[in-house]
Amino acid sequence: MVLLNVENLSKKYDRKPVIDQVSFQFDSGKCVALIGPNGAGKTTTLRILSGLLKPTSGSITFTGIKQHDDIRKMIGYLPQHPVFYKWMTGWEFLIYTGRLAHLSKKEATKRAEKLLERVRLTEAANRRIGKYSGGMKQRLGIAQAMIHHPTLLVLDEPVASLDPIGRREVLSLMEELKTDMTILFSTHILSDADEISDELLLLHDGRIVESGSMDELRSQYQTAKMELGFDGNLDDYQKKVVAMPAVTTCYIDRNLLHVTVTDIGAARLQILTAASTEQWPLTSFAINRASLEDMFMKAVNS
Repeated sequence: MVLLNVENLSKKYDRKPVIDQVSFQFDSGKCVALIGPNGAGKTTTLRILSGLLKPTSGSITFTGIKQHDDIRKMIGYLPQHPVFYKWMTGWEFLIYTGRLAHLSKKEATKRAEKLLERVRLTEAANRRIGKYSGGMKQRLGIAQAMIHHPTLLVLDEPVASLDPIGRREVLSLMEELKTDMTILFSTHILSDADEISDELLLLHDGRIVESGSMDELRSQYQTAKMELGFDGNLDDYQKKVVAMPAVTTCYIDRNLLHVTVTDIGAARLQILTAASTEQWPLTSFAINRASLEDMFMKAVNS
């Protein structure tokens, strides 16, 4: 069932569009990544969806919500740079945000207890937030975004400023959460989107340049690639490989030949036959699927 439908969303500052005629939709129960470089319009899009900014034009429709109703009750939002009261404990902060979301003190306390356990902060519940690590703060931020039982969890660059340990903590939490709620998160780190998202929205210069499930986009933008390793001078083998009928490009990077081909089967046969006949010192042979970076660059440049 479609949860969110966005049509022709635009936002202008001084007549300059930050996002321009953005349209997309996705179903409930999905983890959707809004990806794009810095300045693409990701934060503006999420702030509009969260009710924090008014669009210049366009419409946002949530299933079960009338057009002019307040959509903020549907959404839990974590900004890119969340601010905490450092003197509060994690426990106090969640109860405080629950009360701001119009929960009773009893319900806010109950929710805080459950969420602290959910984000694995129970042992740090009575510690002041100023003593939390970056990853702990981000997990607390996700907990506050969930305090009022939102339908959609919106996270703006949730791991961008974290160290490797904190990043892994938050990604693992998101992987768990997506099994029972809908998540929309923005990122410019393509490997994170590739790891945990079900669907992608590719944003570039304020426009959606491509959208769909990971499988759909991989099928659409699939590029057959191989990586070959040799003992010896790679330049000699590059000239031989690039001359093969099934090969379109061949370049050297990090002591490997990176080969793009028109037909995996034909290229594999040609390369392995030549390697056997001419006794090439082939040390590695790998076939790679198109990366998310490959798909994004193709969509942007098409």
